[in-house]
Amino acid sequence: MISNTLSAIEGVSIYAVIGLLLFFALFISMIVWTFKKDRSYIAKMESLPLDNESDINNHSESDYEVK
Repeated sequence: MISNTLSAIEGVSIYAVIGLLLFFALFISMIVWTFKKDRSYIAKMESLPLDNESDINNHSESDYEVK
């Protein structure tokens, strides 16, 4: 039923092309962003999930209050 409804709409195939182009543009932009980032930033982000001690001890309750 749904495929019959969609095939009856004229120009519906353009949405598939637009979706593919948006996905491709986002994918390429993320690749470019990754290669342009500074290596020290990447290294810091890599170790962030493993860096529990400094994160827990450096924050106080006032850091999380809504202002």
